[in-house]
Amino acid sequence: MAAASDPVTEFSHRGATVVVEEHDGRGPHVFLLAHGIGMGRLAFGDLVEHLRPHGRVVTLDLPGYGDAPEPDRTPTIERMADLVAALLRARGLAGAVLVGHSMGTQVAVEVAARHPGLASGVVLVGPTVDARARTAPRQLGRLAHDLAIESPKVLWLGTREYLRAGPHLRRKLRAMLVHRPELAYPRVGVPALVLRGETDPVCPREWCALVSALLPDARFAEIAGHGHETMIRDAAPAAAEIMRFAGGSG
Repeated sequence: MAAASDPVTEFSHRGATVVVEEHDGRGPHVFLLAHGIGMGRLAFGDLVEHLRPHGRVVTLDLPGYGDAPEPDRTPTIERMADLVAALLRARGLAGAVLVGHSMGTQVAVEVAARHPGLASGVVLVGPTVDARARTAPRQLGRLAHDLAIESPKVLWLGTREYLRAGPHLRRKLRAMLVHRPELAYPRVGVPALVLRGETDPVCPREWCALVSALLPDARFAEIAGHGHETMIRDAAPAAAEIMRFAGGSG
């Protein structure tokens, strides 16, 4: 939940807009959180509460998600990364730890790869898209499998946010699927944490191990008893891993 002191603003760059919510923290770190496809900044409510004792937390609605307006054209992952990079520069957030979930991991790695010096580290939670399942039917099938075993909290929030993502979700899914994150991983020049829920069917262990191997400086960790939506159902274990990583990444 946003506190009364947590400002919500918009930031626009080259025809696309993000909604930005800034949560004051009590520690030295800055975390910027990028959500997955169909979701929005509200998905990070629990994670924000766990991270803000350690620093400032910035959550986003990417273009066409949550409260962010739908752009005239569905942006590519690279274009969304450029938008986030422009936000980091404009708001004085250089040096933030970029935390991406699912599609948000693709945005985070492109920010780090395309804009060196803006991030102090990247956290990739449930990184997409597994190169062996880069089709809409396979991705949707895996996501349905994950949701079938998730908690009512995840199902309620996920359904609400997917409805808010609007009628262009198919185009957004295509933009996610055509992106090749494996080409960006080797160009990430900051430490990385690859985080996977132990039972995540969307991001198999073999794929996450490959992601870790492609990143020049990465650690791979799994969260027992959690699936793809690990940061929504109970963010405490993910937050603990993120803070262990942040303590050593700047």
